[in-house]
Amino acid sequence: MALCGGVGAMALPSELIVHIFSFLSDRDKLRASAVCSRWRECLFYPALWTELKLRIGGGCNGSGGGSSSEETPRLEFLMRKFGSFVRELQLELAPVEGYLSPLNSDPSSTRMDQPPGPDNDPQLSERWRDAMATYLDQVLCVFTSIRNNRNLQKLSLYGDTCILQQEGLLDSSNLHQIHQGDKKINEIQQLFMELLSNSRQLRWLSCSFMLGLVTPCSLACLSNPSAETLQHLSLLDHQLGPLISPSELDRLSNLHSLALDFSDLTSELCGLLASPRRTPLHRLSLLLNGAALEFKPLEGTATEDDWKALVRVSANLRVYIMALEVDSSELLRVLKPSLPLERLHLDSYNTLVSDATLELISQQYNKTLTHFLLLRDDPDFPDLSVNRNEDPLVLLAWRCTQLAVLVIHGYTVWSHNLVAISRLRGSSLRVLTVSEESIDFDPDQSVCMEGDPVHNLVKEVSLGLGRVWHPCLDSSLVLSEPTQHFHRELHAFSMGM
Repeated sequence: MALCGGVGAMALPSELIVHIFSFLSDRDKLRASAVCSRWRECLFYPALWTELKLRIGGGCNGSGGGSSSEETPRLEFLMRKFGSFVRELQLELAPVEGYLSPLNSDPSSTRMDQPPGPDNDPQLSERWRDAMATYLDQVLCVFTSIRNNRNLQKLSLYGDTCILQQEGLLDSSNLHQIHQGDKKINEIQQLFMELLSNSRQLRWLSCSFMLGLVTPCSLACLSNPSAETLQHLSLLDHQLGPLISPSELDRLSNLHSLALDFSDLTSELCGLLASPRRTPLHRLSLLLNGAALEFKPLEGTATEDDWKALVRVSANLRVYIMALEVDSSELLRVLKPSLPLERLHLDSYNTLVSDATLELISQQYNKTLTHFLLLRDDPDFPDLSVNRNEDPLVLLAWRCTQLAVLVIHGYTVWSHNLVAISRLRGSSLRVLTVSEESIDFDPDQSVCMEGDPVHNLVKEVSLGLGRVWHPCLDSSLVLSEPTQHFHRELHAFSMGM
């Protein structure tokens, strides 16, 4: 309806302006707030900011730029305006853009790099100190603003901070090199516990790799009302010991989904989850980091009997596992027959997954496995079908009747096997992503075929899937940072998506 007769938008009642602005994206709301003071007043109405999703730093924000430190004032503004009443806050902090060490010129280092640490460089790099200081300031800013928010229902935090961590715990010997580092870490931990204590209706709590935030004592501060309402809990840290005790898990009797480091899922915790007094668990996400097994060994983790007991109580339970740099012998220890595995992501830089491990996976989880990602970031592409009558990936596609997502990079996939996979699964295989580098062609078969082998492969696979298919030309689209991928995937998985 056009406004005419001298009546303009400024004459509309504030309630109507707020309703119109509710259809704008967060970015457009902030832009519109610069038009005039009336719009600014309406745009900062609490009802318009019940949900806030932010990614700060790392050169990955939607506006396209700015270092993490340059974005700190923006974060402070948003938290000051909305932190006290926002109901859903999803925040990703990436304090480092690129790699910390300028000395590393190895082009094969395409993902998470090893930073210079105090053990091999007495003077931590200036860039490391700046990144760490910025991270601490940003986390302090967030929790100072939300600590008294009693309406908070969802808090999802991801710290892209693996690059800041050293081989071993990041202790006070490192933090004292940051200006007031020890003091800030203590203050952050206190603010987080204050937030948990003040919360009254928290339903979703996710803290993934938030350096210096969660301690084994944090959950003890969670208020009783939030302990009753909490439905999802995610506590992930590569190096610290268990972040949740059996007594604290026992309080959270209405959990529907849970995400932990695999080593933290002890036999005792699994027994508590199997209690008939609890709400049945629907989703369980587990991260197994081979590099952290030195600090968090597998001894004492859930046994086959524990999984059987848990599945008896939680009949609809589905499990998502990411194994990062884990060798096959360790995988065979954790992949229990009764584990209701739905999604499996095997990711590594150097470690090889054996054909025997794939054979086990395809046999044990033939009725439950829907997502399988097999990734390796290494210039060599091993062939898992050597000395075998059948390719193990083809067998997996044949046996796993629910398989809907298959992603492969870093292992040789023969073109005729790729065609076989597409024909076996057909249109039920919703996602088939194979990097172009991983595909190889049998020279004997190429002689018998006319035309371009790549064109023929694309045609045959497309026919098998019943839709247009192409190999992935950019391997970086497949090789996302593993912990970030796990954090985002478990979010969708836990919500049943």
